[in-house]
Amino acid sequence: MVRHFVSALFFLLAGTAMAQEGASRPAVTTEAPVLGDGGTATEAAPVLPEATEPAALAPPAAEAAPVADPEDLSVAEPEVDTDLVNLVLKAHPVVQAVMGLLTLAVAAVLTVFLFKIVEFALAFARLRRARAALAADTGLVALAGQCPLALSSQAACDEVDGLSPGLTADLRASSSARLELALDRIEAGAVMRLRSGTGLLASIGAVGPFVGLFGTVFGIMNSFLAIAATKTTSLAVVAPGIAEALLATGIGLVAAVPAVLLYNAVMRRIGAYRHTLADGRAELLARFSREMDRRMGV
Repeated sequence: MVRHFVSALFFLLAGTAMAQEGASRPAVTTEAPVLGDGGTATEAAPVLPEATEPAALAPPAAEAAPVADPEDLSVAEPEVDTDLVNLVLKAHPVVQAVMGLLTLAVAAVLTVFLFKIVEFALAFARLRRARAALAADTGLVALAGQCPLALSSQAACDEVDGLSPGLTADLRASSSARLELALDRIEAGAVMRLRSGTGLLASIGAVGPFVGLFGTVFGIMNSFLAIAATKTTSLAVVAPGIAEALLATGIGLVAAVPAVLLYNAVMRRIGAYRHTLADGRAELLARFSREMDRRMGV
Protein backbone atom coordinates (compact mmCIF):
# COMPACT_ATOMS: atom_id res chain seq x y z
CA MET A 1 0.00 0.00 0.00
CA VAL A 2 2.87 2.29 0.68
CA ARG A 3 4.17 1.47 -2.72
CA HIS A 4 0.90 2.49 -4.35
CA PHE A 5 0.94 5.79 -2.48
CA VAL A 6 4.52 6.53 -3.59
CA SER A 7 3.60 5.76 -7.20
CA ALA A 8 0.59 8.09 -7.12
CA LEU A 9 2.66 10.85 -5.63
CA PHE A 10 5.33 10.38 -8.31
CA PHE A 11 2.81 10.63 -11.16
CA LEU A 12 1.26 13.73 -9.55
CA LEU A 13 4.62 15.53 -9.35
CA ALA A 14 5.47 14.54 -12.90
CA GLY A 15 2.18 15.91 -14.26
CA THR A 16 2.66 19.15 -12.44
CA ALA A 17 6.15 19.62 -13.90
CA MET A 18 4.95 18.94 -17.42
CA ALA A 19 2.10 21.42 -17.04
CA GLN A 20 4.52 24.12 -15.92
CA GLU A 21 6.84 23.50 -18.87
CA GLY A 22 4.01 23.75 -21.39
CA ALA A 23 2.58 27.00 -20.00
CA SER A 24 3.55 30.35 -21.65
CA ARG A 25 5.95 32.67 -19.97
CA PRO A 26 4.39 35.69 -18.15
CA ALA A 27 4.36 39.06 -20.09
CA VAL A 28 6.84 41.59 -18.90
CA THR A 29 5.63 45.21 -18.77
CA THR A 30 7.84 48.27 -18.60
CA GLU A 31 5.31 50.34 -16.67
CA ALA A 32 5.67 50.57 -12.95
CA PRO A 33 2.89 48.98 -10.94
CA VAL A 34 0.42 51.36 -9.40
CA LEU A 35 0.54 51.11 -5.65
CA GLY A 36 -2.70 51.53 -3.85
CA ASP A 37 -3.30 52.40 -0.27
CA GLY A 38 -4.30 48.89 0.73
CA GLY A 39 -2.40 46.92 -2.00
CA THR A 40 0.87 45.06 -1.67
CA ALA A 41 3.97 45.05 -3.86
CA THR A 42 3.27 41.50 -5.08
CA GLU A 43 -0.14 42.38 -6.58
CA ALA A 44 -0.11 42.64 -10.34
CA ALA A 45 -1.34 45.77 -12.12
CA PRO A 46 -4.86 45.39 -13.53
CA VAL A 47 -5.00 44.55 -17.20
CA LEU A 48 -6.98 47.07 -19.25
CA PRO A 49 -9.12 45.74 -22.06
CA GLU A 50 -7.95 46.55 -25.52
CA ALA A 51 -9.91 49.32 -27.26
CA THR A 52 -11.83 48.09 -30.17
CA GLU A 53 -12.12 51.51 -31.86
CA PRO A 54 -9.33 53.88 -30.75
CA ALA A 55 -10.38 56.61 -33.14
CA ALA A 56 -13.92 56.66 -31.80
CA LEU A 57 -12.99 56.65 -28.12
CA ALA A 58 -10.21 59.23 -28.39
CA PRO A 59 -11.26 62.87 -27.89
CA PRO A 60 -11.08 65.12 -30.95
CA ALA A 61 -7.75 66.78 -31.30
CA ALA A 62 -7.91 70.50 -30.70
CA GLU A 63 -6.69 72.76 -33.41
CA ALA A 64 -3.27 74.12 -32.78
CA ALA A 65 -3.48 77.68 -31.53
CA PRO A 66 -1.33 80.16 -33.46
CA VAL A 67 1.79 81.21 -31.68
CA ALA A 68 1.43 84.81 -30.62
CA ASP A 69 4.16 87.22 -31.60
CA PRO A 70 5.84 88.64 -28.49
CA GLU A 71 5.68 92.13 -30.07
CA ASP A 72 1.87 91.82 -30.35
CA LEU A 73 1.36 91.11 -26.67
CA SER A 74 1.01 94.80 -25.88
CA VAL A 75 -2.45 96.27 -25.47
CA ALA A 76 -3.88 97.37 -28.80
CA GLU A 77 -4.74 101.06 -28.79
CA PRO A 78 -7.89 102.25 -30.58
CA GLU A 79 -7.43 103.96 -33.89
CA VAL A 80 -7.65 107.75 -33.86
CA ASP A 81 -9.53 109.53 -36.65
CA THR A 82 -7.32 112.31 -38.03
CA ASP A 83 -9.96 113.86 -40.28
CA LEU A 84 -10.55 117.49 -39.27
CA VAL A 85 -14.27 117.33 -40.05
CA ASN A 86 -14.80 114.29 -37.83
CA LEU A 87 -12.58 115.88 -35.20
CA VAL A 88 -14.83 118.94 -35.09
CA LEU A 89 -17.99 116.81 -35.04
CA LYS A 90 -16.69 114.74 -32.12
CA ALA A 91 -15.44 117.74 -30.15
CA HIS A 92 -17.04 119.00 -26.95
CA PRO A 93 -20.08 121.28 -27.50
CA VAL A 94 -18.30 124.22 -25.89
CA VAL A 95 -15.31 123.79 -28.21
CA GLN A 96 -17.68 123.42 -31.16
CA ALA A 97 -19.35 126.71 -30.18
CA VAL A 98 -15.96 128.44 -30.04
CA MET A 99 -15.01 127.05 -33.45
CA GLY A 100 -18.35 128.15 -34.90
CA LEU A 101 -17.94 131.67 -33.54
CA LEU A 102 -14.42 131.94 -34.92
CA THR A 103 -15.59 130.58 -38.28
CA LEU A 104 -18.19 133.34 -38.42
CA ALA A 105 -15.42 135.82 -37.62
CA VAL A 106 -13.36 134.49 -40.53
CA ALA A 107 -16.38 134.85 -42.81
CA ALA A 108 -16.92 138.42 -41.57
CA VAL A 109 -13.29 139.34 -42.29
CA LEU A 110 -13.57 137.89 -45.77
CA THR A 111 -16.80 139.81 -46.40
CA VAL A 112 -15.27 143.10 -45.24
CA PHE A 113 -12.22 142.43 -47.41
CA LEU A 114 -14.30 141.93 -50.56
CA PHE A 115 -16.52 144.91 -49.75
CA LYS A 116 -13.56 147.22 -49.15
CA ILE A 117 -11.90 146.23 -52.40
CA VAL A 118 -14.98 147.32 -54.34
CA GLU A 119 -15.63 150.39 -52.18
CA PHE A 120 -12.10 151.81 -52.41
CA ALA A 121 -11.92 151.10 -56.14
CA LEU A 122 -15.12 153.10 -56.74
CA ALA A 123 -14.15 155.87 -54.32
CA PHE A 124 -10.75 156.50 -55.90
CA ALA A 125 -12.22 156.31 -59.40
CA ARG A 126 -14.84 158.97 -58.58
CA LEU A 127 -12.23 161.15 -56.93
CA ARG A 128 -9.94 160.95 -59.96
CA ARG A 129 -12.79 161.91 -62.30
CA ALA A 130 -13.70 164.87 -60.07
CA ARG A 131 -10.14 166.13 -59.99
CA ALA A 132 -9.86 165.75 -63.74
CA ALA A 133 -13.09 167.76 -64.22
CA LEU A 134 -11.84 170.41 -61.75
CA ALA A 135 -8.53 170.70 -63.55
CA ALA A 136 -10.32 171.18 -66.90
CA ASP A 137 -11.66 174.60 -65.78
CA THR A 138 -9.80 177.47 -64.20
CA GLY A 139 -12.72 179.04 -62.38
CA LEU A 140 -14.96 177.96 -59.53
CA VAL A 141 -17.33 175.35 -60.96
CA ALA A 142 -19.90 173.05 -59.40
CA LEU A 143 -19.08 169.46 -60.28
CA ALA A 144 -21.85 166.91 -60.72
CA GLY A 145 -21.97 163.73 -58.70
CA GLN A 146 -21.81 162.52 -55.11
CA CYS A 147 -18.03 162.48 -54.83
CA PRO A 148 -16.75 164.42 -51.76
CA LEU A 149 -14.80 166.73 -54.05
CA ALA A 150 -17.89 167.34 -56.19
CA LEU A 151 -19.95 168.06 -53.07
CA SER A 152 -17.24 170.45 -51.88
CA SER A 153 -17.32 172.35 -55.17
CA GLN A 154 -21.11 172.59 -54.94
CA ALA A 155 -20.83 173.97 -51.40
CA ALA A 156 -18.28 176.56 -52.54
CA CYS A 157 -20.52 177.70 -55.39
CA ASP A 158 -23.53 177.92 -53.06
CA GLU A 159 -21.56 180.07 -50.63
CA VAL A 160 -20.48 182.42 -53.38
CA ASP A 161 -24.00 182.70 -54.74
CA GLY A 162 -25.31 183.56 -51.28
CA LEU A 163 -23.04 186.59 -50.79
CA SER A 164 -24.50 190.08 -50.81
CA PRO A 165 -23.36 192.63 -53.42
CA GLY A 166 -21.58 194.81 -50.87
CA LEU A 167 -18.86 192.39 -49.76
CA THR A 168 -16.71 193.50 -46.87
CA ALA A 169 -13.74 191.94 -45.15
CA ASP A 170 -15.86 190.73 -42.26
CA LEU A 171 -18.34 189.06 -44.60
CA ARG A 172 -15.48 187.48 -46.48
CA ALA A 173 -14.00 186.02 -43.29
CA SER A 174 -17.34 184.66 -42.12
CA SER A 175 -18.04 183.21 -45.57
CA SER A 176 -14.65 181.47 -45.62
CA ALA A 177 -15.29 180.07 -42.13
CA ARG A 178 -18.69 178.71 -43.19
CA LEU A 179 -17.15 177.08 -46.27
CA GLU A 180 -14.42 175.47 -44.13
CA LEU A 181 -17.05 173.97 -41.85
CA ALA A 182 -19.02 172.65 -44.81
CA LEU A 183 -15.93 171.06 -46.35
CA ASP A 184 -14.98 169.51 -43.00
CA ARG A 185 -18.39 167.92 -42.71
CA ILE A 186 -18.22 166.56 -46.25
CA GLU A 187 -14.76 165.11 -45.70
CA ALA A 188 -15.73 163.62 -42.33
CA GLY A 189 -18.77 161.96 -43.87
CA ALA A 190 -16.70 160.48 -46.70
CA VAL A 191 -14.04 159.18 -44.31
CA MET A 192 -16.69 157.78 -41.98
CA ARG A 193 -18.21 155.81 -44.83
CA LEU A 194 -14.81 154.46 -45.78
CA ARG A 195 -14.10 153.48 -42.18
CA SER A 196 -17.23 151.34 -41.94
CA GLY A 197 -16.28 147.82 -40.94
CA THR A 198 -12.93 148.76 -39.44
CA GLY A 199 -14.35 148.51 -35.91
CA LEU A 200 -15.33 144.90 -36.59
CA LEU A 201 -11.85 144.18 -37.93
CA ALA A 202 -10.24 145.72 -34.87
CA SER A 203 -12.48 143.70 -32.53
CA ILE A 204 -11.77 140.41 -34.31
CA GLY A 205 -8.05 141.12 -34.40
CA ALA A 206 -7.97 141.89 -30.68
CA VAL A 207 -10.42 139.30 -29.33
CA GLY A 208 -10.01 136.42 -31.81
CA PRO A 209 -6.83 134.92 -30.27
CA PHE A 210 -8.32 135.03 -26.78
CA VAL A 211 -11.50 133.28 -27.92
CA GLY A 212 -9.34 130.59 -29.50
CA LEU A 213 -7.32 130.39 -26.31
CA PHE A 214 -10.52 129.76 -24.36
CA GLY A 215 -11.29 126.83 -26.65
CA THR A 216 -7.73 125.57 -26.13
CA VAL A 217 -8.00 125.70 -22.36
CA PHE A 218 -11.35 123.91 -22.39
CA GLY A 219 -10.06 121.24 -24.79
CA ILE A 220 -7.01 120.51 -22.64
CA MET A 221 -9.20 120.38 -19.55
CA ASN A 222 -11.42 117.89 -21.37
CA SER A 223 -8.34 115.79 -22.14
CA PHE A 224 -7.38 115.65 -18.47
CA LEU A 225 -10.93 114.62 -17.60
CA ALA A 226 -10.68 111.81 -20.16
CA ILE A 227 -7.43 110.66 -18.56
CA ALA A 228 -9.10 110.62 -15.16
CA ALA A 229 -12.11 108.69 -16.49
CA THR A 230 -10.14 106.01 -18.36
CA LYS A 231 -7.24 105.92 -15.87
CA THR A 232 -4.72 105.77 -18.69
CA THR A 233 -2.30 108.20 -20.30
CA SER A 234 -2.53 106.64 -23.74
CA LEU A 235 -2.16 109.01 -26.67
CA ALA A 236 -5.38 107.63 -28.10
CA VAL A 237 -7.17 109.13 -25.10
CA VAL A 238 -5.26 112.40 -24.82
CA ALA A 239 -4.69 113.22 -28.49
CA PRO A 240 -8.28 114.04 -29.58
CA GLY A 241 -8.79 116.64 -26.84
CA ILE A 242 -5.44 118.29 -27.50
CA ALA A 243 -6.07 118.24 -31.26
CA GLU A 244 -9.43 119.97 -30.96
CA ALA A 245 -7.91 122.47 -28.53
CA LEU A 246 -5.13 123.37 -30.96
CA LEU A 247 -7.64 123.53 -33.80
CA ALA A 248 -9.60 126.17 -31.88
CA THR A 249 -6.42 128.21 -31.44
CA GLY A 250 -5.61 127.84 -35.13
CA ILE A 251 -9.03 129.10 -36.21
CA GLY A 252 -8.65 132.04 -33.83
CA LEU A 253 -5.35 132.98 -35.43
CA VAL A 254 -6.81 132.53 -38.91
CA ALA A 255 -9.50 135.05 -37.96
CA ALA A 256 -7.27 137.51 -36.08
CA VAL A 257 -4.21 137.80 -38.31
CA PRO A 258 -6.07 138.72 -41.54
CA ALA A 259 -8.31 141.07 -39.56
CA VAL A 260 -5.30 143.02 -38.26
CA LEU A 261 -3.64 143.10 -41.69
CA LEU A 262 -6.85 144.22 -43.37
CA TYR A 263 -7.42 146.90 -40.71
CA ASN A 264 -3.96 148.34 -41.32
CA ALA A 265 -4.47 148.22 -45.10
CA VAL A 266 -7.83 150.00 -44.83
CA MET A 267 -6.36 152.73 -42.66
CA ARG A 268 -3.53 153.27 -45.13
CA ARG A 269 -5.99 153.53 -48.01
CA ILE A 270 -8.12 155.98 -46.03
CA GLY A 271 -5.00 158.06 -45.41
CA ALA A 272 -4.22 158.09 -49.14
CA TYR A 273 -7.82 159.05 -49.93
CA ARG A 274 -7.80 161.89 -47.44
CA HIS A 275 -4.53 163.16 -48.91
CA THR A 276 -5.99 163.18 -52.43
CA LEU A 277 -9.18 164.82 -51.17
CA ALA A 278 -7.13 167.42 -49.31
CA ASP A 279 -5.40 168.40 -52.56
CA GLY A 280 -8.75 168.96 -54.26
CA ARG A 281 -10.03 170.86 -51.23
CA ALA A 282 -7.00 173.16 -51.30
CA GLU A 283 -7.62 173.84 -54.98
CA LEU A 284 -11.27 174.68 -54.26
CA LEU A 285 -10.35 177.06 -51.42
CA ALA A 286 -7.82 178.80 -53.63
CA ARG A 287 -10.41 179.33 -56.36
CA PHE A 288 -12.97 180.45 -53.77
CA SER A 289 -10.49 183.04 -52.48
CA ARG A 290 -9.83 184.37 -56.01
CA GLU A 291 -13.57 184.60 -56.61
CA MET A 292 -13.95 186.61 -53.39
CA ASP A 293 -11.16 188.93 -54.52
CA ARG A 294 -12.88 189.44 -57.80
CA ARG A 295 -16.16 190.19 -56.02
CA MET A 296 -14.48 192.76 -53.80
CA GLY A 297 -12.68 194.33 -56.77
CA VAL A 298 -9.20 193.67 -55.38
